[in-house]
Amino acid sequence: MSKKIKKLVCVLACRNGSTRLFGKPMQMLDIRKNITIIEHLINCLSKIESISEVALAISYGLENKIFEKIAKNKSIQFVYGKENDVLSRLILCGKKTKATDILRITSESPFPYFQLINKFWSEHLNNSADATFLDNIIDGCGFEILSMNALIKSHKKGKKNHLEHCSLYIRENFKKFKVLKFLSPKKFNRKDIRLTVDYPEDLAVCRKIYSKLKKQAPLFKLESIVNFLDNNLELKKMFKPYLKDGYSSMYKWGK
Repeated sequence: MSKKIKKLVCVLACRNGSTRLFGKPMQMLDIRKNITIIEHLINCLSKIESISEVALAISYGLENKIFEKIAKNKSIQFVYGKENDVLSRLILCGKKTKATDILRITSESPFPYFQLINKFWSEHLNNSADATFLDNIIDGCGFEILSMNALIKSHKKGKKNHLEHCSLYIRENFKKFKVLKFLSPKKFNRKDIRLTVDYPEDLAVCRKIYSKLKKQAPLFKLESIVNFLDNNLELKKMFKPYLKDGYSSMYKWGK
């Protein structure tokens, strides 16, 4: 009997509601060319060899219909689901695209460390892993590869807080799963930098990065971004107030 062919789909969970900054994925990275964060991410991730396709898991609500329009314009698949049950949206999207595994990257983080996706997908396959995590990296640059079986089990066994934080059940119960955990290169273990858009200051910094390094678009090199920020300390000062809270809640593992 032949092995089932594995299919990695990147699912971006989308919603516009936020108390800190409304419409984070729809914020413009390139104002002149009208390129939003979510569109930039689709452009970036569509170029990664191991990703079979990119799809959107959209929250119910009229304010989120714009994501359906983007999906249709980009000729990618999408689903709708409950706002506070992100896990079920990922599962619905995985079933619709016939994925065996989901690459999870947050839809408000424009600069993922894409260079390691192909390598870690190979590791994930070779080890028949349920979950593969890239941890200890700049906030907003990490990613997770999660098998559909692990996601379905997490949804069935998990509690309310596990529905919004998709890999939390696996992280808290990692002995029940086959988990691979990788650390980023030391040069990217930088807790003095964040590259996710939660606040207006984050957006201003990411726009500066995009403008300065736009020749690299859509595949921005993380090393170039770090060097740019290290040479522009006034930009690092802008997100400094949000560093502690952001990193304090990352990568908590069960005992």
